[in-house]
Amino acid sequence: MEITNQTIDKLSNLSMLSFSDEEKVEVKSKLEKMIGFIEQLEKVDTTGVEPLLHISDAVNVLREDKLSGSINRAEAMLNAPASDGQFFTVPKVIKK
Repeated sequence: MEITNQTIDKLSNLSMLSFSDEEKVEVKSKLEKMIGFIEQLEKVDTTGVEPLLHISDAVNVLREDKLSGSINRAEAMLNAPASDGQFFTVPKVIKK
């Protein structure tokens, strides 16, 4: 794949970055190196190689969800610095 100045301009627009002419040359060089590395990887024969799904053999231990002790609304409101009796009230942060 060839990296052109139009490609650099499109990428800079998408990423909301601006590059000077010298920086464009440097970015182009680095992108060409990255693409060259990926092209090398595409040449590697991976026939018979299983995909790696996890780095280690560790398995996530999951537990069953169980309902345990809970408090009712009135008890929760006892700790509220401000409430309307049903909900916590907080200062307005969004101004219209």
